[in-house]
Amino acid sequence: MNRIWVVIPAGGKGQRFGGSQAKQYVQLRGQPVLAHTLNIFLQEPRIAGVQLVLPEEDLRSGFWRELLGEQMVLPLAPVSGGKQRADSVRLGLEALQAAGAADTDWVLVHDAARPCLRSADLHSLLDSLPDSPQGALLGIPVADTLKRENNAVSLGTVDREGLWRALTPQAFPLSALLAALRVAQAADSPITDEASAMELQGWRPRLIQGHGDNIKITLGDDLALAAAILAARDEEN
Repeated sequence: MNRIWVVIPAGGKGQRFGGSQAKQYVQLRGQPVLAHTLNIFLQEPRIAGVQLVLPEEDLRSGFWRELLGEQMVLPLAPVSGGKQRADSVRLGLEALQAAGAADTDWVLVHDAARPCLRSADLHSLLDSLPDSPQGALLGIPVADTLKRENNAVSLGTVDREGLWRALTPQAFPLSALLAALRVAQAADSPITDEASAMELQGWRPRLIQGHGDNIKITLGDDLALAAAILAARDEEN
C-alpha cells in the first residue's frame, strides 16, 4: 500500500502579514502558528512523515527549534526552501525521495499558515485518495457574488456557477507532482498551488468539500480570526 506523506512549505516571510517575525512563527493561543499546523498531521496515524521546509537562515540558526520547542519531535529533518512557494514544495518532494519515499506514494501539501484545518476535513481527503487517481484537494464552492473590476470600478458580475475556492491540503502522487512542478518552472508558468501545476499536465484532480474556517493567515487581522476559530472548537469539545 502506498504511504502518505506531508510537505509543509514555510520558506517565506509573509510580507503582507507585516511585523518583524515570519507569520508561521507568530504566537497563536500560546503556540507558534506553525506548531498548530504541524500537530494536525503529527496526530494522524495514516501520515508516514511530515517534511517541513524552512528558510535557510532559520535552519542554520536553529531558530525554528527554539520556537517550536524540543518536545516537538519531527520524523524527518527540515530542509531549506527556495524563493517561491513552488520552489519550496519541489525541494520538500526531493527530500522525501532522498528519505526513501516511493514515486507512487501520496504527498499532501499544506500551507504552513493554515492552522485551523479540521480533522474531519483531513479525514475526508485521506478517505478519497483510493478513488482519486488524478489527485484531490480540499475546496469550497464560491458563495459570494463576484465582481470584475478595473481601477476599483466594478465592470460587471462574474458567474460563480461551478467556481470553487481552492484550499489545502492538496494530494498527488510524489513523482507526478515533482515532474509537473519542474515542467511548470522551466516554462515559467504561473503556479499558485499544486493543482495548477497538475492541471497544466492535463490532470483533473477531485474536489473534496471542506469548511471555510480552514483560513490562511495572510494579514494581521487573520490571526485574531484564527484564534477565535480555535477557541470555538475548544468550547465545542
